[in-house]
Amino acid sequence: MTTQQLVLSLVLATMVFAVALELHPSDFARVARMPRAVLCGLLPQFLLLPVATWLATLALDLPPATEAAMILVACCPGGSLSNVVTHFGRGNTALSVSLSAVAALLALFLTPGMLFGRLRPDLTERVRRPLARFSLLALGAFIVLGLVRERHLLGAQILPQFTVVVLHNAAGLALGWLAAQAFRVSTADRRAVMIEGGMQNAGLALGIIAVQFDADLGMVVVASLWGIWHIVSGMSLAWWWRQRDARHAH
Repeated sequence: MTTQQLVLSLVLATMVFAVALELHPSDFARVARMPRAVLCGLLPQFLLLPVATWLATLALDLPPATEAAMILVACCPGGSLSNVVTHFGRGNTALSVSLSAVAALLALFLTPGMLFGRLRPDLTERVRRPLARFSLLALGAFIVLGLVRERHLLGAQILPQFTVVVLHNAAGLALGWLAAQAFRVSTADRRAVMIEGGMQNAGLALGIIAVQFDADLGMVVVASLWGIWHIVSGMSLAWWWRQRDARHAH
């Protein structure tokens, strides 16, 4: 692991820890009592987006590398960033964490902030807000670092792939919204489902491309653009939700 990868991993771990400080076991108990919301959240990730992507590749005459990367990204489960963005957008963070955990076959104990919050409530209250601000700044840093790291790929020649990524990501968000509407879940649950549907683990996709596809450049471009754009779209949506909540609160 390079120094840059180590730093990014530590930053992401801190962001997830900050989110977990505001979670309680009762939040997950409520999630366990509403399996409809969990099923609603898993459908876009495991069925709707992969199938829609496959159908799109059949209907469109795209380069093979682009189609392969689209299908690969669509099949990757959401990562920890989706939990952070859901939390910022005032969605159901416990549902988002549960969906990510199920999707990645991980245990919920990987969010140690809950235990910390239970053992040290006084310290938790003091660090919660600073860590939340740090998470917001770190998300912006992820975007900037992504642009800097992949600057050699950025140019007019990637406009077609970027357009595909934007539309593909929008489809994931839209399918999450449609699933939430069909299952008639709450507003907070709908936000979590939408973010989980539109934020895929592009880092995992890049790792698979490097190992299994000999770092094919066409696939790397699509997955890299996904890794940058899904943060932009997710944070934009979360910011819009927060602004709307603020307007309705007055």
